[in-house]
Amino acid sequence: MSTPSNPELGKAIRDFSRLRGRLFGIAYRMLGTVADAEDILQDVWVKWQSYEDRDSVRDATAFLVTMTTRLSINATQTARVRRETYVGPWLPEPVDTSADPSLGAERAAALETAVLVVLEKMSPTERAAFVLREAFEYPYDDIAEILRMKKPAARKLVSRARQAIASDRQTPVDRLDQRRLLSAFLVAARAGDFDALETLFATDVASYSDGGGKVRNVSRIPVFGRVRVAKYVAAFASHFWNGVTLDWVDANGRPSVLLRRDGAPIAWLAVDLADDGSINRIYWVFNPAKLIRITQVVADRGESTTQ
Repeated sequence: MSTPSNPELGKAIRDFSRLRGRLFGIAYRMLGTVADAEDILQDVWVKWQSYEDRDSVRDATAFLVTMTTRLSINATQTARVRRETYVGPWLPEPVDTSADPSLGAERAAALETAVLVVLEKMSPTERAAFVLREAFEYPYDDIAEILRMKKPAARKLVSRARQAIASDRQTPVDRLDQRRLLSAFLVAARAGDFDALETLFATDVASYSDGGGKVRNVSRIPVFGRVRVAKYVAAFASHFWNGVTLDWVDANGRPSVLLRRDGAPIAWLAVDLADDGSINRIYWVFNPAKLIRITQVVADRGESTTQ
């Protein structure tokens, strides 16, 4: 945005630009895709620049955060309807966090793929309360005002969301361990080494593949269990990995890889770990629409790929 001659509009632009990272972080955590989050920010900007009583707004930060949160809550209703007809498992779009590990937040919370998957199952207000509290450390009084409810109700929403995350989530894992296990998985997967794969997996490991119905030969149902997942991954080793290059990318606060063949993206891959250091979740994003932006990040970075 260029600064216009109108001083009032210039201040509006500065306020919005200053908060853009935080607003995007809220919308992305709520909706799970970059495009949807950007749509929210566009709506917020249009409403903000045309707001007739902007001069009366004493706290631009509170005003814009409230507007972003409420628009995101509304947008989740439409998104949920779309996802009811989504083909196969839905996974959040990977987002680059190399420059901003917290994505505009006070803490890098509610960014990991595993957490976003759980958030997707919550009600919109429950999700918003959790995001505002855990990622942005908003006081309960502010959360209650943003969500138009009493403070005890806001506390209850956050508590319930925390319980849901805890019941589906292991202890946070060190980044080096995450990369080490993902590296070991890639070696075993490319070799089709069933025994090595089985050794890496937790008993209740699950593999989720998001193709959105747009990619052939992508599993439309999750695969569960150590033996079944090991067989599944080993089975496609002979043809899937031919000519594939790997780009390490920091996405959603964790080491992950973009898989490309002949320069074109074919998948994004990440793993989650159990408390004992074994792999308990494998996330494959094949949907081409969800690979566009993370591929651009790799292209802009210009680093060489690893065979």
